[in-house]
Amino acid sequence: MRSGRPRRGRRAVTAGPGIRPGAPGAALDPHARATLAKAAAENFPVAPAFLPRAWREGLTAVYGYARLVDDIGDGDLAPGGRDAVLLGLDPAAVDDRPAMLDAFEADLMRVFGSADGPPRHPLLQALRPVVRDHGLTPEPFLGLIEANRRDQHVTRYETYADLLAYCELSANPVGRLVLALTGTATPERIRRSDAVCTALQIAEHLQDVAEDLGRDRIYLPAQDMRRFHVTENDLRAPSAGASVRSLVAFETERARELLNEGTPLVGSVHGRLRLLLAGFVGGGRAALRAVSAAGFDVLPGPPKPTRSLLLREVAAVLRTAPRKG
Repeated sequence: MRSGRPRRGRRAVTAGPGIRPGAPGAALDPHARATLAKAAAENFPVAPAFLPRAWREGLTAVYGYARLVDDIGDGDLAPGGRDAVLLGLDPAAVDDRPAMLDAFEADLMRVFGSADGPPRHPLLQALRPVVRDHGLTPEPFLGLIEANRRDQHVTRYETYADLLAYCELSANPVGRLVLALTGTATPERIRRSDAVCTALQIAEHLQDVAEDLGRDRIYLPAQDMRRFHVTENDLRAPSAGASVRSLVAFETERARELLNEGTPLVGSVHGRLRLLLAGFVGGGRAALRAVSAAGFDVLPGPPKPTRSLLLREVAAVLRTAPRKG
């Protein structure tokens, strides 16, 4: 349920559609539509057609926000500096990630009614009515910005607890926004949602070990690496040795336990939301099965589940998630 960056980032792990002409977001300018179009490469359904229109519009707006903040944090913005100009900066500032994140946060606060006028960026302009109509608060949006700020200066995590604290900023806010947009947030559902989102984040970290290392980031806890006698050089190998495989298997089981903890969330809702949440949980299970099927060797590239495996896992979640209410 985390927002997504195309095959890179801290997101959920199911396949989903992009933004099509006539879909929510299609009225935006071409630059903003190009950001939304990245949904086609995401690991999760951004705004599936089976959802009510108001939910799809809200989810599309939230995706645009999350996609843009991740692109800023990763330096993946379109060339030319247009995003910097839209945020009130010089085009050259597009490569200054901290300055861009600061400007983005200032524009976010315009969404929530700061004194210096309406938001400048079209994706934040699109977010404004969603925030108003659903009574959304700034905190989850600010969490995503802070996660990207952290990525600028924190590239290693000492303990699993440290990684969970990062996921609290980078993953959990999106699940909370889904619940808020659908009017289904309760303390218990938020707790379950956090478990699912953190599990999805960890699953994607496991898939993307090699790619993350290329960005000088390691999300495998250093404490666990020492426990399994894994060095950073081991992660640079073309394929994983026994120690790396054992470490990945250990982290895979942790993520699976989190998914199991969060699965009752699916049974606590009804109708089309139940199907959407089953897609998130089933997608996570499918991703972890793909990692296992690769013998926990994630270094050649991200192991990806087949569509048939994904559908089987979603169906299994719908069959077995305990119903409440």
